[in-house]
Amino acid sequence: MSMAGNLRKVTGLSRVGGLRRVARLARRRPRVDLSHPARSPLGSSVVNCVMYQDGERVPECADLVDAVRLVRKRGDGFVWLGLHEPTDAEFADIAELFDLHPLAVENAVEAHQRPKLEHYGNTLFAVFKTVCYVEHEQLTATSEVVDTGEIMVFVGEDFVITVRHGRHGSLGPLREELESDPRQLAKGPAAVLHAIADHVVDEYLSVTDAVQADIDQVETEVFSENGARLDPGRIYQMKRELLELKRAVVPLGRPVEDLATRPIRVVDPEIQAYFRDVLDHLIRAKEQIAAFDELLNSILQAHLAQVTVAQNEDMRKITAWAAVIAVPTMVCGVYGMNFDHMPELRWRFGYPLIMTLMAGICVALYRGFRRNGWL
Repeated sequence: MSMAGNLRKVTGLSRVGGLRRVARLARRRPRVDLSHPARSPLGSSVVNCVMYQDGERVPECADLVDAVRLVRKRGDGFVWLGLHEPTDAEFADIAELFDLHPLAVENAVEAHQRPKLEHYGNTLFAVFKTVCYVEHEQLTATSEVVDTGEIMVFVGEDFVITVRHGRHGSLGPLREELESDPRQLAKGPAAVLHAIADHVVDEYLSVTDAVQADIDQVETEVFSENGARLDPGRIYQMKRELLELKRAVVPLGRPVEDLATRPIRVVDPEIQAYFRDVLDHLIRAKEQIAAFDELLNSILQAHLAQVTVAQNEDMRKITAWAAVIAVPTMVCGVYGMNFDHMPELRWRFGYPLIMTLMAGICVALYRGFRRNGWL
């Protein structure tokens, strides 16, 4: 055999060996929920690797390479490979095995992508933004309300590859739910794609409901008796967090609409009916976010108006008290001048008369201002 032939053989063995190592990690690792920051107890990005036939999980699945070969030989079933924040090196062999497009692979590894749907030959690449509501005891100007992550999905005729980024959005419970419905799972990889889209959009609705509670709290405090004293930073923080949620939800509208209406090779028409239901839920979430945005704008404007009214009220009080104090100040200033000939200087009742006069004028001014609402 030539040197080039030997080199190709060694390279091929190395690639298959790398894929088999990935598969061994998938079989050995315990089933865990990767919602925590740790990527994997085994230090690998592999979450799970499962082979399905007729909607049923194959208990003793061979390694990844053998599973793909078996599925393609039978022409039935598919492989679901789940990854969490893989590196370029970890994803390279998998990308070559499934013939994934380099641009899609780069997007899946790099993350921070906009929700989208792209076609690469017979492979569908979808990006979903996941959201999670961050619990907090009290909303402040620095509170984190919404945390986001990403799920990238590669869908082929006989495989599904999910790549998750972020500390939340674990697909473990979703996988178990799907396995409890073999009839739906038997519809192929498109059924998994629908389940993921439905799961992500349902989380949008859950988060919007939680955000609504925070907005209601802010609204109640703004229109309370001391609403003008509320820190406006809390309202701005809610708008920033709502913008983060909006960036996750709004761009997903076009991809889900395409999945629900356009003919796509790897998506069975029967599954498209389910995507229409997802689209309805997504539209509801978008409408809620738009309503929240308008409501926060109104709350902010109302708060600014309250602050202006409170400042005017304070200025009126200050002006009224200054007018009251100006009377004795003027009188005392006049009698504080060093002149020999001034009225009532030698009169016995001059001092009581002047004090009574000053008090009377101050009381009259106070009552007048009080009657007009200045004090």
